[in-house]
Amino acid sequence: MIEVRHLNKTFHLKSGDVAALEDVSFRVEEGSVYGVIGYSGAGKSTLVRCLNLLEYADSGEIEIGGRTIVLENGQPSVNGRRMTGREQSALRRGIGMIFQHFNLLDRLTVFDNIAYPLKHTGRNRKEIEERVWELLELVSLTDKADVFPSQLSGGQKQRVAIARALAGNPPVLLSDEATSALDPEATESILSLLKELNRKLGITIILITHEMAVVKRIADRVAVMEGGRIAEEGSVYDLFSDPSAEISRRFVASSSLLGKIDRLIREDADLVQVREGELLVRLVFEKECVGEHVLTSAAKETGVDLNLLLADAEYLQGSPLGGLVGILSGTPESIEKGIAYLQEHHVRTEVLRDGRVHPDSRA
Repeated sequence: MIEVRHLNKTFHLKSGDVAALEDVSFRVEEGSVYGVIGYSGAGKSTLVRCLNLLEYADSGEIEIGGRTIVLENGQPSVNGRRMTGREQSALRRGIGMIFQHFNLLDRLTVFDNIAYPLKHTGRNRKEIEERVWELLELVSLTDKADVFPSQLSGGQKQRVAIARALAGNPPVLLSDEATSALDPEATESILSLLKELNRKLGITIILITHEMAVVKRIADRVAVMEGGRIAEEGSVYDLFSDPSAEISRRFVASSSLLGKIDRLIREDADLVQVREGELLVRLVFEKECVGEHVLTSAAKETGVDLNLLLADAEYLQGSPLGGLVGILSGTPESIEKGIAYLQEHHVRTEVLRDGRVHPDSRA
């Protein structure tokens, strides 16, 4: 289990102070995949460097590996005393790390790149060789043992980096934008590998990313960062189905077909025009109602009509999540009854444009 409590970090630059982390707190359950997402400058990379003490936070606490590290005045301590360099090195060895640009040694073969962090761990040559072959098998690169990084694709290089990060059997793996430099096919391959490693090894993974699709694909929970703070935190399903922070809504919109509606509204496109008495609505169908004939039943029961404009559906964490955007029409009474019927049947209804007599009313 990893728990971060009230972490703060300010960089003092010639141009002025920059608060990279402000009162950051979150908890990562052992064996889970935790996503940290934010745009450039949100504080993600500073956070990940503070977790493994490559960067010292100014204040706060980090509980990891059964020990609580207290940061005061930019110095780490444990059990009331300053951490030694050896203790910090031991902590870092228990945290594997993979990066966007792989950080492989070009002059070494794949085998030797993976063996490199094992050479000063007290293992003999035979033990190192056995461990490297285990790792090559784990990342499906046994046929690339004797080639050099320049001969590998981007996805293969990242597999080598993952194997190297796992060499010492760390219980925690930090992934800092590890898929950002990869094409979509390689990204899917690496995410599948990380999820499989999480399942097979029970390793805890923290994903640092600016891509919502990465979080959606394999994370259990997610923290959305903005301006050095956590704007929202929760399960991936809850965040996608009902984001509360504006930054979260932007991320969700960027990864969903339904997100196009916001741009269409800003552009006042013909598609989103409503006539008098009509409503442009976004409907979200959560796990309780996906697969039910809610729309058909609503039309029969209340007389409301829906003109479908956009629709999207997917599975998150093993549960269905669907949504659509459309125009509701009918008599004022049928529209009110239709909205009430949908909400009673677990369909969240958001009015995006209102053509009724009282345009400020909301469902």
